[in-house]
Amino acid sequence: MSASKILFYFCLSFVAGIFLESVIKIPQNFIWGILFLGVVLVFLSFLVKRVSSVAGLCLLLIVVGIVRVQISEFNIANDKLSKFNGRGQVFMTGVVAGEPDVRDTFQKLKVEVGDSVILVTTNRYPEYKYLDTVKITGKLETPSVTDTFNYKNYLLKDHIYSIMGFPKISALGGPASGGEVGKIKPSIFQKIYSWILFFKGKIRESIKHNFLPPQSSILEGTILGDNGAMTNDLKVKLNITGLRHVIAVSGTHVVILASIIMFLLLAMGFWRGQAFYIAMVFICTYIVLTGLPSSGVRAGIMGGVYLLSQKIGRQTMSSRLITLACSIMLLINPLLLIYDVGFQLSFLAVLGLIYLDPLIKKFIKVFTKDKAENLVSIVSTTFAAQIFTLPVMVYNFGNISFVAPVTNFLVLPIVSWLMGLGFLASIAGVFSSWLGWILSVPCWLLLTYFVKVIDFFSQPWAMKTVQNIHWAWLAISYLTIASVTSYLNRKYTRKFI
Repeated sequence: MSASKILFYFCLSFVAGIFLESVIKIPQNFIWGILFLGVVLVFLSFLVKRVSSVAGLCLLLIVVGIVRVQISEFNIANDKLSKFNGRGQVFMTGVVAGEPDVRDTFQKLKVEVGDSVILVTTNRYPEYKYLDTVKITGKLETPSVTDTFNYKNYLLKDHIYSIMGFPKISALGGPASGGEVGKIKPSIFQKIYSWILFFKGKIRESIKHNFLPPQSSILEGTILGDNGAMTNDLKVKLNITGLRHVIAVSGTHVVILASIIMFLLLAMGFWRGQAFYIAMVFICTYIVLTGLPSSGVRAGIMGGVYLLSQKIGRQTMSSRLITLACSIMLLINPLLLIYDVGFQLSFLAVLGLIYLDPLIKKFIKVFTKDKAENLVSIVSTTFAAQIFTLPVMVYNFGNISFVAPVTNFLVLPIVSWLMGLGFLASIAGVFSSWLGWILSVPCWLLLTYFVKVIDFFSQPWAMKTVQNIHWAWLAISYLTIASVTSYLNRKYTRKFI
């Protein structure tokens, strides 16, 4: 057995341990039993040549995954600040620990208080900035749990266990008050992140100066990952047409975009190695300009892993590489597996492009006879990613878009051009208003086309909402997808090569 295959089994075992503990809560006696059996198998491998230590080590890694979740749950249960949830008014001083999420009438701030982080909802004005020191007076509450949405679990993955709605808040120091950063001396990484957010704000101003809604909000979402400026009407239309992933820093978006950029670079005559490095620079630039949100970083990692798998060019190595990346991210934060839908979609989109995209491409080429290669690549990439992510999307959001294949086929070919021209026009606009306006014209044409597609296909009949979907449906869906994909790979890979 090769070293890479053994590592693949180790990673799967670790992920399995995290999954089991997250879903069914393994009793302590069973954990000790698994641990004992693993140790016995490893010990026997030194005495009996026919006994492999791999099985024993896999069992031990299952225990490691279980324990990693338990450590995380212990930290949650012993968070000092969450003990004051629902206990009346509290007074605290903290630091704004991320970019404020600004909406039309309010804003949300992640405020770090000691070792804890709380999510504060406050008025739209005054504005606050990253690293502002703020004084807060209000009531801490536990995030709500309803039949339709578990807000508590949604925030768990970001290590937020307390929220506060419209407290009395004032800035004591930092960027918003024009003074120093309070008593906190920022690290070099915090300074760099602050500069990135400052430049992102300038780009946002440039976009709003050269584009009107809804074009401006679409461009902000596409290149900056900002959804705050979007109206509810636009969000509904994007959901109906199945294009919401385009206006977000999502793994699906980054992976599809990475695939299209890689193909276009190869079509332009670049070598695979050159195309890989150029595409990686593009993705890193994109994630940096979005302000390095945790979801964006994870999406960028998945996109980078996919590009690396393309460079390697081996399907088995690609799947092992993505599993290794998944395991490392879960080692850092095991709550991502169950509570972060974006993480799940990123992982599934990459698997779809690794296993299903080549199959779809081969079948389409049988009928096109190597014509319209660009079109074939876009279609296969879109369908492969969407087929692998559809069950999770339906299970979590309950929306099935009947027009999504058509709208993605119409819009995705322009996304890479939209992002490239949008970056160029927006950054140029930061330094020169007239140059930014001139360069915004071709971008405006693409955005207008995007809006026309959304308006035309966002009809009530184009989407079906399904509620109360059982988890068994999700399991059956992925068993079916995995079985069909595996069968087609075995039967047709050699036939069409």
